[in-house]
Formats: sequence, structure tokens, C-alpha cells
Amino acid sequence: MTSPPRRLLLLSATIGEGHNATARAVEEAARRVWPGCEVSWLDVLEQMGSWVPASFNWIYAANVESTPWLYDWFYRALWRRRWFADGSRRFVGSWSGRRLRRRIAEHRPDLIVSTYPLGTAGLDWLRRRGELDVPLAAVVSDFCPHPFWVYARIDAHFVMSQVSLRELRRAEPEAVGAVCAPPVVTAFRPTDRATARRQFGLPEQGVTVLVSCGSLGFGSVERAVDASLAVEGVGRVVVVCGRNDALHQRCARRAERDHRLVPLGWTDDMPALTAAADVVVSNAGGATALEALACGRTLVMFEPIAGHGRANAELMAEAGLAELCPRSSDLTGLLCTLTTDPAELPRRERTALEHSRIADFTEQVAALAGLRRQQAAETMRAQDAFFVHAATPRTPQQAGAVLRLDGGTRSTQEWREHLRALVQHRAPGLPLLTRRLVERGHRRPRWQHVEEFDPARHVRCRELHSGTAREWHQARHAFFGTPVRADGPPWELLLLRDARTNRTELLAKAHHALGDGVAITSALLRLLSDDLTRAPDQPADRPPARRPGVGVLLRGLAHLASAGFAPSTGLEGRSTAGRSFAWREVPAADVRARARAHGTSSTAVLLAVVAEALHRLVDDRTGTTPGQRFRVMVPRTARLRHCVGVDEPGNHTRTLVVDLPIGPMPPARRVAQVSERVARAEEGEQPTAAGAVLAALGLLPAPVHRWAVRHVYHRRFFGAVISVLPGRRRPVRIGGARLTRVFPVLSLAEGVGLAVGVVSWADTAGFGVTTDSALLPDAAAFADRLLDAFDALEVPARGEESLRGR
Repeated sequence: MTSPPRRLLLLSATIGEGHNATARAVEEAARRVWPGCEVSWLDVLEQMGSWVPASFNWIYAANVESTPWLYDWFYRALWRRRWFADGSRRFVGSWSGRRLRRRIAEHRPDLIVSTYPLGTAGLDWLRRRGELDVPLAAVVSDFCPHPFWVYARIDAHFVMSQVSLRELRRAEPEAVGAVCAPPVVTAFRPTDRATARRQFGLPEQGVTVLVSCGSLGFGSVERAVDASLAVEGVGRVVVVCGRNDALHQRCARRAERDHRLVPLGWTDDMPALTAAADVVVSNAGGATALEALACGRTLVMFEPIAGHGRANAELMAEAGLAELCPRSSDLTGLLCTLTTDPAELPRRERTALEHSRIADFTEQVAALAGLRRQQAAETMRAQDAFFVHAATPRTPQQAGAVLRLDGGTRSTQEWREHLRALVQHRAPGLPLLTRRLVERGHRRPRWQHVEEFDPARHVRCRELHSGTAREWHQARHAFFGTPVRADGPPWELLLLRDARTNRTELLAKAHHALGDGVAITSALLRLLSDDLTRAPDQPADRPPARRPGVGVLLRGLAHLASAGFAPSTGLEGRSTAGRSFAWREVPAADVRARARAHGTSSTAVLLAVVAEALHRLVDDRTGTTPGQRFRVMVPRTARLRHCVGVDEPGNHTRTLVVDLPIGPMPPARRVAQVSERVARAEEGEQPTAAGAVLAALGLLPAPVHRWAVRHVYHRRFFGAVISVLPGRRRPVRIGGARLTRVFPVLSLAEGVGLAVGVVSWADTAGFGVTTDSALLPDAAAFADRLLDAFDALEVPARGEESLRGR
């Protein structure tokens, strides 16, 4: 059982009385559930400077009364210009946090609750610097939680409705929020209307309208009075002027002429006044509105004040909790309806009471004792953000694989239960699988750690009915042709099984920002493998990482710059969302044998196979000419060379740009030329330069970074993505079945119609082909060309020069 806090600190501010009213509700609930708790208050504005409270109150009143256009501009800018909101929040948070730091340390609280946005900003600033380990909560009494109200490092935000929760996530997607009951003291509750009216000498019959526009009594108070008195069915109009003495005097003079008007100055008996009313008219949507809802009274927002007042009113109307009346005629018309239709007022009162009872505010405050610390989002590495910025609706950036399983005996239902249990228990311990992508406006993309998993969201199982090749083909295409969901950790699994033959495949896809193929494969093995004691294949000793020298970097940059634009081949064009996929396999031993026969690496052989297939494709379409080239981008893992563990999330690759020879020539010569060009690219320090460029791009503002990525990762610089991934030879079992084959699935870039991935697994090398179906329609046909090209390399090394490639 969680122990109650010994010391609770409330942060509020006297700018009007709304924030203090909310803090009093928190204090009342806290004293009820934690009788021995010491409750202290800090006025944030007073802590920010002796001159601040009076100045801020004057600025607020002047903006609302005299320059509402300026307040509106500021409020809209917070939503529309993320850089402006972030800069303003950082400035205010630094100011508030520095001033609160010492006072918070003096109070030594076990729990801090803020009811004022500038106080919440200061808490966020302190938490960002690691100075606050106690739970932090904010009660957002405005119906519309604008960006100044919510922060990623606050452990919980209480908001006023489901539509408020939606706006909270729009203002700060990383913020944790929950809907609470109206945070008002318990004196605001449904009570007998007649009894309350007798207390103030009001007639028990007829409709009573309460006009209350906050403790400062500003806005269109007198116009609200005029519009209310224009309705014959209104018996009394009680206007609370608060601390606005001039308003009180004007209303008192008018009351001498119209006995239906009852003007009041400052009063401490708002609960009874609210209970006495049938209709409460306000204009800001703060504490007065919440008190009206808690009492079950009909709420009207009349000529809302600028900025947050209008936003609150619109959101309350959307939620069905208030009527928005932007003009006097609207208020008069509404009151006419309420005074003539006997069913209308009870209906609205029931709606208000139902909302007030969605939760018990005291219980919600009690739950703060067990509040878990919110994990702050981390800024994404530039290499990972690259794939966030490159993603478009036409070119989603996701990596995937088809895992073929043999020898399993589980039914589809048993597979579902097994896989979901693995996700439930293992995924929380795998960093790559616990990250949720947070991308918003002009801010850099970030990762948010997720602790709780819904296995059903990540794992689906499907039993095929006919088991035909067409059914398998359609199931794979439907899975890989759909972008991975981004409302949680962006990875998904689909198990396909033919019950008649027991053929089983596990399809996996993940957002490319999570990691490169090596990282994703490693995470999947640790998630799914039956034998957790085996580590993925990797060298026992790796050389220490070395920072490249300036000369190396400059040489690589020069090599990249000299490559220029990619030559046109007729296979490029504007991307579409259509995708075609195909998978083929060859014996892994044959790949290694061809590499030995040609005196080169397996990677060079596989690239030469792709070059031969491209030659045949282009030759069949338009014909090829001697010396013709096809520019490809070849990602190469940097994990083993730079001491990056295979389990580390993120993309740790270096890129080669290679011009594959696709003109007529014997296959052996093509292998030799490809091998030579790959070596030249690596010797020219292309990978080092490419890595430096990616890191440098990450220093740019997010909008500029996105623009640069989409202009670099484009058909003007390469025509295909070819990736040769390291695999493993040792057997792996998943759910008792042997993982015998792995076929990679790669993503495309803008205007690039072809991607080929190859991975050697156990005894086979699996090819995965992805095409844009509008640029290169049939992935299967190209995959067959790959097999033909691979077979063409079977000729003996001697005598190959006499053969001509097709």
C-alpha cells in the first residue's frame, strides 16, 4: 500500500480567484484523505518578484478590457507557432523555476500540485534539470489546456472533459492526462433551490439568472444583464461584481429603476448563490463555470473574453456542457426558450450533474500518493530522425521481414497466446520495442518510453482457409502494404498459418526510425527466441571506435560530391502508394562459393547479381549501351566496426553510393567491376562522410531538416536501395518451430521504384524485393530475374570473358 505524503505543496497564483479556488479544492480533498498531511501554499507570481503580481494582473485586465486583439494574437500564436510556444515556455519556466527552487527546497514536499500554468512551467524546468524527484501533478481548471498549461515532465494532468484531453494531447503529445470531476470545494453541490433563494430574499418561483464573470468582474457583464432583463420570464438577475467597484456602483444605480436586478459586490457565499440560480452566465470558463456544473446548473458562456475564454467556451459547447452565446440576441433567445419550455432546464441540469459525477475528485487526489514518475521523451538521433522526415503517405519508412518456421505443432490459437505472452513479459525489457514516436509540428522528433503493452495491438494471427499461393501472397501484401501504426511503439507481428499443412510464417514490420535491420532482427530474436541464453552472432573482439580525422572526412565529402546526380534509367518517377513484394531464395553455400570463385566478397557478388538483373530489365525495355550505369544506395552496418552492440536501438549504418554497371558484358566482368567500385567507394571514405552529413543535418531546425532529408533521399541521387544484411548460421527456435529462412522487406524513397534486401540465414540466402507498382509493376518478375542472374554466375572462372551478358 502506498504511504500518504507527509507534506503537500500547492502552487497557485492570485490573478483573479480561479486558480486559488482550484487549489482550495485540492487542499480540502487532501486533508480529507491524508489527515496528518502538512499542506503549504506558494503564490507563484509572488515568488517571481515583488512587482510581478500587480503587473501581471494589470496586463491581464488591460488585455481583456482594452486590447483583446493582442491577447487573441498571443493565444493563437501559442497554437500556430510551435517555436513561439516553446520559446515562451522555456523563458517563463526558467524564470519561475529559478525563483521556486529555494522555496520548494525549504518546504521539502513529498508531492507538489500546481493549479497555475506558470508554476507548472517552473516545475517542468526543475524536473528537466533533475532537481525534483517527488511526484508532480497539475490541475488544469481551464476547459481548453493550451500549451502553457501542459508539460511532458509533469507526472499527471487533470483536465475537465474528454474533449479537453484531446486538446491536451494536441498541445503536448507527450503529456500524461486524465479527466477529473470539477475541482471545486464540496460546498458546491446540488442543493434545494428554494432554500437557497430564501437565504438571499429571492422569489422562490420564476427563473433566476446569475451573472458571474470572475472576481475581477470584467467583460460584457452589463450587456449580459441587459440581455437577461429583456426576457419577461426572467424573475431575477443577480449580478456578482466581485472586486470591480465601478461595475457594482453602475449596477446599483440601475437596480433602483428595475427591481429584478440584484447587484452584489464581493461575496464569500458563492455556493449558495449558485444553488439559488437556474442559469449561470459567465465569460471565461474557469472556476465559475466548474462551480455551476458541480451544482447542476445550466451554464451559458456569453461573449467570451479573448484568448483562453473563447477557447474554453467553444470546447464546453462542443462537450455539450454549456451554451455559447456570442451576441446579446443569442442570450435573449436562449433565455426565452428556457423560460417557456419546462423540460429544457431539467435536461441541461441532468447533463451538468452527469458530468460532475464522472469521478470522485477526492479519490483522484488520493491516487496522487502512488503517482508514478513520468519518463521524459528523448530527442531522436539524427540518423533515426532521418527516416521520420523521409516518411510520406506515398513512401512510409518501415523495415520488415518474413520469418519462415518449420516443425511447429501449435494451433493458431496456441500461437496467439504464446506470442502475446512473450510480448507481455519480454517486450518491456527491450528498449527498441518500448519506444513511441512523438512528432509534432516544428519540433524535433522524439522517443517516449512506454511501460505498458497491449499485446493484441502488436500481435495478430490469421489462419488461411485455402492455403493457396494466391492467399499467402495477398496476406503478405496486405500486411506489408499498410503503414505500421504510430499510436504506440511502431512495430507489429502477424502470424500466418495453414492448418492443413501446418505451414507457418511470422511477418514483422517496424518503423525504420526504431533501428536498422540488424537492430530490429536482434530485438525480434530476443523477443521470440526459445533459447535466451544464445546471443546473436557477432565477433568476440571488436576494435575500439575511432573518430575519423579531418582529412578522412574531407576526402569522403569530396568523393560524395563528385558523384553528382544519378543517371536516368527510365525506372524512376513520381512515387505512388502502391506496392508489390516478392521473395526468393538461393543456397547460402552457393553464394559463398561464387564469392570464392570470383575472388571477392559475398556482398559484391550479390550486388553484381542485382546489376545483372537490372541489365536484363533495362535491356528488355529500352536496350542498354556499353558503359551504362545504375546508381544504387547501399547501407552498410557500422555496428561491428564501431563497437555498437547489435542490441542497441537506432540506425547505425554507413551509406555507399555505387554506380552498378548495367551495360552489356559477361557476368564475370560485371562481378569484377562491381567489386572494384565498392572497394573504391569504401576507400574514398564515403561511409564516413555520409555519416557526418547525417549528423550535421540533425543540427538543423526540424522543418529545415525535413526539407533537406526529402531532397537528399530522392531519385535524383539514386535509383534503388540494395541492402545486404548479416544473418546467422546457428539454428533458432520460436515456439518450438525452427526458423529456417528470413526474407527482408525494405522501404522505398521518393521517386525510387526498387529496393532489394538480402540476408543469409542458416542454409539459405533470402531475397526480398519491394517495388513501387507504378514504376516497376511486378516485383515477382524482377525477383525471377535475380535468380536467373545468380545462375549465370555458375560458369567457371576461366572462359567467362568469352560469354556476353544478355
